[in-house]
Amino acid sequence: MAELYRLKDELVLRSSIDNHMYVAKYFQQALDVTRDQQAKSLELRTSMNRSRMCQQQGKDKDICKEELIKVYGWFSEGFDTYDLHQAKNLANRLS
Repeated sequence: MAELYRLKDELVLRSSIDNHMYVAKYFQQALDVTRDQQAKSLELRTSMNRSRMCQQQGKDKDICKEELIKVYGWFSEGFDTYDLHQAKNLANRLS
């Protein structure tokens, strides 16, 4: 379910329709499910999506980065994986 909400977020974000209210709702649903399931990889992906959306909307970069860094910091291995590389690069861009 978490991945479905995350993908739904991506589709809405990529559409030309201004649906920020729905996107925020889907992000929160995805995060809630990932946290309930303790699915840190999916939580990281969702946090990356949320950070990208925040960046696109011109919001405060520190706020955008805070959650991403928190989830990224949970990992103690696998730093050569695609998702962790992307998360680190995104966090650096938000700095």
